[in-house]
Amino acid sequence: MAVFYNQATLSYNNTTVSSNVVTGTVVDVLSMTKTAVSESYSVGEVLTYTVSLVNTGTSALTGLTVTDDLGAYDYDTSTLVPLTYVAGSVKYFVNGVVQPAPAVTAGNTLEITGIGVPAGGNAMLIYQAIPNEFASPEAGSVITNTASAAGTGVTSVTASAQVPAASEAVLSVSKSLSPCEVAENGQLTYTFLIQNTGNTEETGAVLRDTFDPVLNNITVTTNGIERTPVDYDYDPTTGEFATAAASFIVPAATYTQDTVTGAYTTVPGMTVITITGTI
Repeated sequence: MAVFYNQATLSYNNTTVSSNVVTGTVVDVLSMTKTAVSESYSVGEVLTYTVSLVNTGTSALTGLTVTDDLGAYDYDTSTLVPLTYVAGSVKYFVNGVVQPAPAVTAGNTLEITGIGVPAGGNAMLIYQAIPNEFASPEAGSVITNTASAAGTGVTSVTASAQVPAASEAVLSVSKSLSPCEVAENGQLTYTFLIQNTGNTEETGAVLRDTFDPVLNNITVTTNGIERTPVDYDYDPTTGEFATAAASFIVPAATYTQDTVTGAYTTVPGMTVITITGTI
């Protein structure tokens, strides 16, 4: 909504007088909202956004262009774009009815052209983007991306959506054996490397395995520290092994942002569990 002012002057006999000031208001007929369907983001996982356009006027609006900045932010002397548009993902609806796919140009911004909104009606765009290497995975981070709609005869409108980084642990485990060849009644060691690429430490993980052949007289360590049987359950008859709940911690990952490129690098948090016994 824009307010305008106007005043007239009257000249006569080398005299000029001014009228009163009149005030008017230009009511915007186009409004816009933007919503993120997902409550949080993780790097590499798809986010879905909706842009809703409403026309309260008595004439149809045609030829509109919707532009999304894909979360662009300033970094040092450059601009980084933390979202990558998913090609072909745009869906276009008018008054709830699906329309042919509009023209899309994607790069550091997303531009959707040829959008129309009928008089007294609405249009909706649904599209997807993926957080990339310029999206911070750190806890407390937020991606804010802003869309705008513009066209001939209408005032440009904008709307933003914010999505916070997911606060979570993301674990993986790998297992190795040493030695790979062992004599009967010989000793061997299983090593479990547990890694966390998430931004939150994990305290409730449980490691389970069933050893075949069964191990006898086992020794268990976590990060080189020997554990007592209270920290795990082991059945020497079946070879079934499980750590006790909350018996070890997998620290959160650490993240660094390259000072030149701005890309984030992840260093996983790690915990090593070893189990040694004889067969």
